[in-house]
Amino acid sequence: MPRLRKPNALATAVAAVLAVVVALGGGLVVQAGADPAAAAPPPSPVDVATVASQRITDWHDYSGRLEAVDRVEIRPQVGGTITAVHFADGALVKKGDPLFTIDPRPYAAALEHARAGLAAADARAAYTASDLARAERLIADHAIAQRDYEEKRNAAREAAANRLAARAAVESARLNLEYTRISAPVAGRLSRAEVTVGNVVAAGPTSPPLTTLVSVARLYAAFDVDEQSFLALINGRHEAAAVPVLLGLANEDGYPRRGAVSSVDNRLDTSSGTIRVRAVFDNPDGRLLPGLYARVRLGSSAPREALLIDERAIGTDQDKRFVLVVDAANRAAYREVALGAAHGPLRVVEAGLQAGERIVVNGLQRTRPGQTVAPNPVLMSGAADPGAPAARTTIADNS
Repeated sequence: MPRLRKPNALATAVAAVLAVVVALGGGLVVQAGADPAAAAPPPSPVDVATVASQRITDWHDYSGRLEAVDRVEIRPQVGGTITAVHFADGALVKKGDPLFTIDPRPYAAALEHARAGLAAADARAAYTASDLARAERLIADHAIAQRDYEEKRNAAREAAANRLAARAAVESARLNLEYTRISAPVAGRLSRAEVTVGNVVAAGPTSPPLTTLVSVARLYAAFDVDEQSFLALINGRHEAAAVPVLLGLANEDGYPRRGAVSSVDNRLDTSSGTIRVRAVFDNPDGRLLPGLYARVRLGSSAPREALLIDERAIGTDQDKRFVLVVDAANRAAYREVALGAAHGPLRVVEAGLQAGERIVVNGLQRTRPGQTVAPNPVLMSGAADPGAPAARTTIADNS
């Protein structure tokens, strides 16, 4: 009986493949001469802006409170009965305007009494002076005793001293009479009257105030500046008042008011790492009131050249910030950047870019490094660039 030969494994596999091809009816067709580039996706349309250098002022934002330049608690300097209140609650007053009147009659009488005492002292001083003059003539001729002469001289000196005391009493009585007419020491806005007509008030620093008065023509904005900003903007500069300061209220857009640094505290608070700064602002419209919340922006005294880019052009890669730079061949390239402070919709670039380079400002999410893009020139703010030529790249419709 003849011996059977084992089939070859390779021949078996080839036969199986041919069987499948035949079963499919020759459906496996290879197209010769196909162009791989024809299957590549079209360039992605993106907005591209040119990085330009601009002259800017570095700004730092802080929160603070408004304070009155002058704040006075009106207290009586003499006691008595309030006979008149000359203002309405919350009124604006000028310096010297009357506020309260305390019954002046007791003080007018005291002034007359003091004047009478001064007249008596003047008469006594005149008499003793003439008596001393006679004694001096007599003592020269040895017509009176030395003891009598010394008594007359002492009487003349005592009378002169009494006259000085009487004059001081008149001045004190006159001041007390003036204190019965309480007037505004500064111009500003009054609070309400805490004491009304008919009430008796007492003098002294512990007496309750009759009202309070705050100046409104100019106000302080007090805020805390961090150590780094203090060292960079204020420390060691004699022209601290030249540092620009802007202010905006809680309901205002931006920072419409401009002021100047008024004072800087003499020490740094080690617990917070800040130093107290106070800026002064004019208040022509009267909208600034002590105690209001204030948004303060402190700037550098000298402008500098810087590169600014749109916030939309900035991407985040873990703890890094990057942009996509478009080269002359319209290819996007990854570029890490170091960012500075914000200036409206733009952000300062401290390192990583150069003026004249083009970056993607819109379409960052659909663009990858190394990809060819169809750039549409726009301004860095995001508006269309009227001076740039229109993009001519035709995008195929893949729908």
